[in-house]
Amino acid sequence: MKPNPIERARHFIELETRAVADLKHVLGGSFEQAVNLLMACKARVVTTGMGKAGLVARKVSSTLSSTGTPSLFLHPAEAIHGDLGMVTADDVVIAFSYKGQTDELLRIIPYFKFRGVPLIAVTSNAESELARQADTALILRIEQEACPLNLAPTSSTTAMMALGDVLALVLLESRGFTPEDYAVFHPGGSLGRRLLTKVSDIMHAGDDNPVVEETTPLRDAITVITSKKLAATSVVDGTGMLVGFFSDGDLRRYLQHGSPDMDTPISQLMTRSPKVAAPDMMAVKALEILRAYKIIELPVVDADHKPIGMIHLHDIARAGIT
Repeated sequence: MKPNPIERARHFIELETRAVADLKHVLGGSFEQAVNLLMACKARVVTTGMGKAGLVARKVSSTLSSTGTPSLFLHPAEAIHGDLGMVTADDVVIAFSYKGQTDELLRIIPYFKFRGVPLIAVTSNAESELARQADTALILRIEQEACPLNLAPTSSTTAMMALGDVLALVLLESRGFTPEDYAVFHPGGSLGRRLLTKVSDIMHAGDDNPVVEETTPLRDAITVITSKKLAATSVVDGTGMLVGFFSDGDLRRYLQHGSPDMDTPISQLMTRSPKVAAPDMMAVKALEILRAYKIIELPVVDADHKPIGMIHLHDIARAGIT
């Protein structure tokens, strides 16, 4: 009878889950020593490993780099043909090997010793050559691979991956790494855009910024709004300071009262003391203001309260900020 795929899947998940749960046995003096070595690292954390362990090492390196710990991956086979030059005395190495006896890995350990590079081993074999040569060894407790043949690296690589994540996250907290720091390393992501994009980056400025004086007739104000292709204009006094804001909404409200007088000074129709944004304000904060007051534009003013730009809800949306 064919095995039930759902039942078998549950069994494999249980084995992998057990491998991760057993990582608590790693959390002792060796783990603390590893964290101390990594925190004291003056340059980069170099991860290395062969085969599936090497793929784990590559991922761990990426996680470290994106969470405040500069890192690179060193392929052991390439290392013995010149890539060892990437490793400096100020680095720290984390070597991943389930059995701890990978030939390519063992061949590069003497170089680390020669350069005085601290070595952290991640392996299941406390008696292995890798564990013996390491400054500290994190010994995994893997009862069996999830693979029904107990051959393909499955539970072991899952545990290695989880342990690498744990190290990265402990370092993240120890360094006081913030969401803003994370955004710096991920400028192309949504978080990066939310935390790094300023109003000045996306506002309409210079000739694209609609501004009229408070004595400007309604007809001329409408001309300015239309020519700038925005739905509003800032209004200034004789000194150039912002005194009001006139939008399509103000115009519609005026038209509801009958035939408009196109010679009416805009000062009689504008909204006084409008909400404003500063050029160094984060765009996501401007979005919060727009949403809170149910408006679609904000004048952008400098330290002297003079309008230097305008930001539209659509500008923020086009920047990928939501």
